[in-house]
Amino acid sequence: MENFSRWDDFLVAEHELIERSMEVLKNSLENLDDTLKDPVQIKRSIDFLLEFGDKIHNKKEENFLFPLMEKRGIPVASGPLGVMLKEHEMERELLSNMNIELAGLADAGSDKKENFIAKGLEYLKIRAEHIWKENDILYAMGRKVMDEKDNVHLLAEFNRLDTETYGPQAHMKFITMVEEVEKTSEAKKLMIRNLSYEQLDAIMESLPFELTFVDAQDTVAYFNRLDKEKLFPRTRSVIGRKVEKCHPEKSLDTVRAIVDGFKNRTRDKAEFWINFRGDKVLIRYFPVYSDSGEYMGVLEVTQAVGSIQKLEGEKRLLD
Repeated sequence: MENFSRWDDFLVAEHELIERSMEVLKNSLENLDDTLKDPVQIKRSIDFLLEFGDKIHNKKEENFLFPLMEKRGIPVASGPLGVMLKEHEMERELLSNMNIELAGLADAGSDKKENFIAKGLEYLKIRAEHIWKENDILYAMGRKVMDEKDNVHLLAEFNRLDTETYGPQAHMKFITMVEEVEKTSEAKKLMIRNLSYEQLDAIMESLPFELTFVDAQDTVAYFNRLDKEKLFPRTRSVIGRKVEKCHPEKSLDTVRAIVDGFKNRTRDKAEFWINFRGDKVLIRYFPVYSDSGEYMGVLEVTQAVGSIQKLEGEKRLLD
């Protein structure tokens, strides 16, 4: 997590890793009989939630963050920090018991399996609410009472713990661990599956910028804001056309360089901005890869940003 400059951003990013493993655990519990035929994945999820979620993440809070917040006036006894510590202990106990019970669960009766599921669901509920309380309430309290020296101190301690435990590439190891948890799991895709086709289409049409997707065969496959005013108007006839046919001759070398750079992974983005119709227009290109790393195409994002450039101060009230 060496790229983070704020202690709270650091911890929120760790919450995301924890939540990814929680999704795998949830999916495993919902299909427990199938899960127990090959329990490697649920074992990995529980191990990660114990080894990283508790012994790394929770330890950072218990050893460094919470004591510093207490020094800055936030109480532990009968206060928010005490609640967090109690929930850490509840999470730890539930996961430890599940880890012990998992070994013989395949041959256990239905009562034990139901009890195991209940423990898992209780853990997921406690942990989800705990993460919400920390992200939205506790960390906000911490930001109010701590200064930049505190921030520097916490980041140093967090990184020191990571390095002492998992070496100088600790963050990459955490990512690898989560990917192992998710391997062959459907849990990673569950969020997008919460959306219907109609919802996803409506979201894409509501975005305040223009998207165009060119697939791996360099063919235009999609664009949004179909029947809305666009900076660069286009109609359905563009679908199925090669990307070279959609740009003027003078820009073809640039287009090819971008696409080739994405395919061979020598580029991770390309950005341009122009003055257009009295506004400043930002045009960005991003590569799209599958979970396995296969090149899938290019996403073009076009947005008028003149009004954004003029923003000053803050706006916190609704008009």
